[in-house]
Amino acid sequence: MDEIAEREAPGVLTEIPRYGPEHARSVTLERTRVPAINLALFFLTLLTTTMAGAYAAGAELSLRHPIASLAALSSGLSFSIPLMAILLAHEMGHYLTARRNRVNTSLPYFIPAPYPSYFFIGTFGAFIKMREMPRSRRVMFDIGAAGPWAGVLVAIPCTVIGLRMSEISSISGQSGVSLELGNSLIFWGLARWVLGVDPNTVNVTMHPTAFAGWLGLFVTTLNLLPIGQLDGGHVIYALFPRAHRTISTLFVSTCVLMVAVPFVLGYSFWGGWLLWAILGIALGLGHPSTMDRNTPLDHRRRIAAWMTIVLFIVTFVPVPASVNLPENQEPRKPESYDVRYEAPAGRPLPGAIRAIAFPDR
Repeated sequence: MDEIAEREAPGVLTEIPRYGPEHARSVTLERTRVPAINLALFFLTLLTTTMAGAYAAGAELSLRHPIASLAALSSGLSFSIPLMAILLAHEMGHYLTARRNRVNTSLPYFIPAPYPSYFFIGTFGAFIKMREMPRSRRVMFDIGAAGPWAGVLVAIPCTVIGLRMSEISSISGQSGVSLELGNSLIFWGLARWVLGVDPNTVNVTMHPTAFAGWLGLFVTTLNLLPIGQLDGGHVIYALFPRAHRTISTLFVSTCVLMVAVPFVLGYSFWGGWLLWAILGIALGLGHPSTMDRNTPLDHRRRIAAWMTIVLFIVTFVPVPASVNLPENQEPRKPESYDVRYEAPAGRPLPGAIRAIAFPDR
């Protein structure tokens, strides 16, 4: 048996080795202990996300005051625990579905982020390594779609719980530099339902758990980008095996246009779409073939695949983040509803998490 090289991908990407049916192999999966490296990365990422949450809450962490810093870490748990739960649910959705279909797959690897005082999420996400190709498009779809659905099923209640603990007040002027987070259809709908008011007419100081829920929804949409070997690419390959490369190419072009067009017209844009376009090209726009290339998705899976595409649409955010400077603030459109991560006076980002809405003008 030829030795298959495994490629590791950061963040939310699940990698599948590129080899054809003649190299596919069948393995007997046995119960194994959780490797030490997986456990170490999990707890280290829990620490960095907790530190990020504590910094956001205004806590002062220093090695010179270890006892006080350890006590201050508890203020970050309301952010780190729901965020880690969402990431774990996503990766375990992939892992358990792969195991059920007897596809050799690693346990999740979490990626801690350095300098959580500045990288205010505290993590670069997580990934699993698939050591062999799923045998059919049906299995490919099951594994690819399981992660986003498992993650969003945890992200939604986290968002609801966080919004219920958020504070509503009348709109007032904002001061300081803030990172303005965009709004998806599903987040706007949840905010309107939970708060019981039109979010365009109030100011909402968000609880960190709600921010973790927002991140979980955003991670879902990034995973479901219909590019190459992302989760969305798996779904598109399973649904449109002959057109998946064309769809990937078109969406990479769309990522470029989502930056270029607003830039030319003077509107807000998120430069991160250029990074995803480059990443999509670097990883490949195509998708490796499964052993069984011809068996189509059954009726139940076709419905599930289209529902997964709808999930991508309702979690999609055209401009996920933009920096707001007080002196450059301008009136927003009435329908806008944004989440802000605002820095307290005298400190760089991050700071208090806010959701800001603007009334009709």
